[in-house]
Amino acid sequence: MRDIFHDELEAINETLLRMSGLVKEALTDATKALLTSDLQLAEKVIAADDVIDQIHHDLDNRTINLMARQQPVASDLRNLVSTLRMSADLERMGDLAHHIAKTARMRFPNCAVPEVLTSIIIDLDKTAASIVEKLSTIIQYKDVNRALELDKDDDEMDALHRKLIAVLLGDEWTYGIESAIDMTLLGRYYERFGDHAVSIANRVYFTVTGEYIPSL
Repeated sequence: MRDIFHDELEAINETLLRMSGLVKEALTDATKALLTSDLQLAEKVIAADDVIDQIHHDLDNRTINLMARQQPVASDLRNLVSTLRMSADLERMGDLAHHIAKTARMRFPNCAVPEVLTSIIIDLDKTAASIVEKLSTIIQYKDVNRALELDKDDDEMDALHRKLIAVLLGDEWTYGIESAIDMTLLGRYYERFGDHAVSIANRVYFTVTGEYIPSL
C-alpha cells in the first residue's frame, strides 16, 4: 500500500511539472503574440488556458482523494497540502499569460506595446522564463537551495517592473492614457507571475523542511 501511495505522489509531482511546462510555453507565446500582433498565437494561448485550468482541477481532486484514502501524516501530509497551493499558483500563472494574450488580441491589428517599452517587455519575458525554468527544477528535485535563490531572481523582475512604471510616469511619455493603462496592467501581470513562482518555491521548501523560507 505504501508503494502505491508513493507512486501516486510521484504522479502528482509529474503533473505539477507538466503544469509548469505549459505555463512557461503560455507566457512565451503570449509575449510573442503581444510584440508581433500575432492574433492566431494569442488565440492559441487563450484557448490553452482551459487545459491548464482542467489539469489544476483534476490534480486537486486527485490530491484530496489521496488524502482521504491514505490519511497521510508528517512529510507526506505537507507534500499533499503544498501540492494544492502549488497547483493554484501555477493555474494563476497560466491566467496571467492568458491576460497578456488577451491584451494582444484586444489591440490587434496594432501592437499593444509602444516601441519605447519593447526592450523592457522582452527582458520581463526572459526573466520570467528563467524563473519558471528554475522552478521546474525545484519542483522536480525538491531542491531547497534553488528555492532559496528564487526570491533573488524575482528581484530582477521587480526592478524591471519599476523601470517600466518610471517610463510611464516620465515627461517623455506621448502614447496616451489608453496605452499607459495597457502597459501598467501588463507590467503587473509579469510581476505577479514572478511572485507566484516565489510562492511555489516557498511551498517546496516547506514540504522538505517543515518550515517556510525566513525572508518570505
